[in-house]
Amino acid sequence: MENKPNVTEFILHGLTQDKTVAKVLFLLFLLFYATAILGNLLIIVTIKTSRQLNSPMYFFLSYLSFLDISYSTVTAPKLIYDLLLEKKTISFAGCMAQLFASHFFGCTEIILLIVMTYDRCIAICKPLHYTNIVNKHVRGWLVAACWVGGFVHSMVRTLMAIQLPFCGPNEIDHYFCDIHPLLKLACTDTYIASITVAANSGVISLSCFVVLVVSYAVILVSLKTRSSEGRLKALYTCTSHITAVVLFFGPCIFIYMRPSTTFSADKMVSVFYTIVTPMLNPLIYTLRNGEVKSAMKKLWSRKV
Repeated sequence: MENKPNVTEFILHGLTQDKTVAKVLFLLFLLFYATAILGNLLIIVTIKTSRQLNSPMYFFLSYLSFLDISYSTVTAPKLIYDLLLEKKTISFAGCMAQLFASHFFGCTEIILLIVMTYDRCIAICKPLHYTNIVNKHVRGWLVAACWVGGFVHSMVRTLMAIQLPFCGPNEIDHYFCDIHPLLKLACTDTYIASITVAANSGVISLSCFVVLVVSYAVILVSLKTRSSEGRLKALYTCTSHITAVVLFFGPCIFIYMRPSTTFSADKMVSVFYTIVTPMLNPLIYTLRNGEVKSAMKKLWSRKV
């Protein structure tokens, strides 16, 4: 069977067919998306303009905010627009582009969260040498590794999807193009492809999990020699990062670390990590961080 698809466009089922519910979700998701964009932009501007936020942690945080903006923009605008339409379509090229972009920014963000775990480990275990170990050169290489890892992961998924034959039906039971719904539509046996997808996700997830466990094990061991006040302060600085990791990493494991099957809960879980989590991250990193709040107040006072 030829790899060139007979299908030139896909029909998205979206989140709901109920017009009343769709209008409510339109307003709700529009608010979420606007909050995510404005909140993350505020963090980026605050970090870039503030002299007091010059530690490596804030350097990585500004990139996390950029990735949150990019990742949510891949799916949220079309989802919001489609909620007002009866027939939701996307071209084959647009579908492949959305698949590539969502996995590119998503995987890059996961790797960046792991890099931020390493950053917290160095900051707590070797506070006197922190800025020397995680210097500008090291930071640049770590961020570059995040982008390269995300690109390689996304290319594997996208090339696999492009080579699949699609001869109909062309209805995707989702609100955006993702690998599992596409495998379900392919006019061929996708067993090997589904195993490859699960293995690809498994390697990334397992590697990230090992780094997380080792990093926080090292942190906990190093805290044994600290005072009670020192332990609480160190753990407090990790709370925001742990929360962000759980909110983003958990749903991704649920969606991608399994064979190529779709569940009714997949759409809502996807909404959580594509729209809700990018909106919550600015709140997580600002409400619990006195330095960021202080820098924002100074930025606001300068603007006023």
